[in-house]
Amino acid sequence: MTEFESIYREYFRDVELYLRAICKDELLAEELTEQVFFQALKALPKFRGDCDIRTWLCAMGRNCYLSHLRKTKHTEDIDEIQIPDPRKSIEECISDKQQAMRIHRLLHELKEPYKEVFSLRVFGQLSFADIGGLFGRTANWACVTYHRARQKILDEMEEL
Repeated sequence: MTEFESIYREYFRDVELYLRAICKDELLAEELTEQVFFQALKALPKFRGDCDIRTWLCAMGRNCYLSHLRKTKHTEDIDEIQIPDPRKSIEECISDKQQAMRIHRLLHELKEPYKEVFSLRVFGQLSFADIGGLFGRTANWACVTYHRARQKILDEMEEL
């Protein structure tokens, strides 16, 4: 098995989950994941190892997604928003489909880097160290940013 094959097998699912989390479209995530690994195949000899390979691949995924948005000028329809049970945590709400859609809408409206950090942590299941690495920051910065994003979402849910 080649080095690329082992990277593909080990990280394909992580990259796809990350892309699903940020683009909220399963088919688009699959297409972008394919693009990431095609780019990674070409760029692997230039990979310096300054960061975790998962972080490098997710950064490539983020760039592919941003390029896609620039090309398509993506817009999203807003449906009726359900009022959540304020006693539930965000993570519990995500397991409920209607609540998950509401949180996705609120998340979509969040400013960067809050939106991406929250998505990477909750949906991409990345560590704070990996998230910090993606942004060229510390794990502590990622942790603080995640908790601020989480609080912003909770505040918005209480207002509605």
